[in-house]
Amino acid sequence: MGKKLGYYIFAAFFAVFRCFPLQAKKVFLVATHDDSDEGNMGLIADAIQKEMPEKKLYFLTKRDGIRHPFSFFLGKAYHMATAGTILMDNIFMPMAYAPISPKAKVVQLWHGTGTIKRFGLDSETGEVARLAKKANQRITHLIVNSEKTRRQYAKAFGISPDKAYILGMPRTDLILDSGKMEIKKQKFYEQYPALKGKRCTLYAPTFRDDEVENPRLALDLASFAKKMGEKDVLLLRLHPHVAEKFSGEIGKEYAGKIMNMSDYPGVTTLLAVSDCLITDYSSIVFEYCLFDRPMIFYAYDLEKFEKDGRNFYDDYPSFVPGPVVKKQEELEQLWERGFAYEKRIAAFREEAYEFLDKNAIGRLFKLIFA
Repeated sequence: MGKKLGYYIFAAFFAVFRCFPLQAKKVFLVATHDDSDEGNMGLIADAIQKEMPEKKLYFLTKRDGIRHPFSFFLGKAYHMATAGTILMDNIFMPMAYAPISPKAKVVQLWHGTGTIKRFGLDSETGEVARLAKKANQRITHLIVNSEKTRRQYAKAFGISPDKAYILGMPRTDLILDSGKMEIKKQKFYEQYPALKGKRCTLYAPTFRDDEVENPRLALDLASFAKKMGEKDVLLLRLHPHVAEKFSGEIGKEYAGKIMNMSDYPGVTTLLAVSDCLITDYSSIVFEYCLFDRPMIFYAYDLEKFEKDGRNFYDDYPSFVPGPVVKKQEELEQLWERGFAYEKRIAAFREEAYEFLDKNAIGRLFKLIFA
């Protein structure tokens, strides 16, 4: 079944269920990017259950879809059509054909706490862009971290800036809560006791849109492994396409030294246990900057990404809070000798966040449920 046909079928059932009364106490959560307990949707759901137990929660996750047609086209369409509040961490394309009740609130939190590369309508073209823009018109509240992201996100989603609210992200609340993060770390080390006391480096690259059919791992693992000491461990957080292709190689050749953590559900926990981050154009840097730890930006295809890829909102080398390298030799040398970019990280964090008070969820609840 083609995707577009699936959108039409979902919208048709949705239209039928729109005839049913809207239920103010029903909350429908679209968690198709991150359905873990560390994602925006998971953290919000936990807070709702604790603070507003009268609310009824229903989820749409990445495991749902047309492979489960009865549940998807009937169950999910019904609950979305009758929910007084819809919370989202991604764009749900069937909404392009599914007019939401004007009495319902549609809250888009997205899945990134900020952005380096262009996204949404700033990068999509053709039919995808047309459908995304139409679906985004259902948004009543777009939640962001700062004035800068308010402008960027409003444009990327194709909506009026007055629908964007600077409240902060639930994921930020978790990172800033030292008690909760300590519990997360303890559970991680219980699962991976061999990593306790190790110096962990997390490699989390962006997935390239042009590598869907032929995913690649730009980091030469054999070369990097030679530079690692006895207490060093490299954790990999890769896109599912890339992780699946290289999982066998990683497991066999580098057992104990390089670990594929791409399936680990808690991205925030991986950041918390990592002493250094190696990335490129990923928005994960907006979360890692809250830990005040070093970051290296391995932008091996910078010119190509600028010309043929999504490109950036800012001048990349001067914007990111850490050194930019293009060759693995430079990366290894910098990683070995260590470096300090505290002032640059602090300036980056100050621009990226208006609130760092662990109360993003509280502000969201006041706006949506008060």
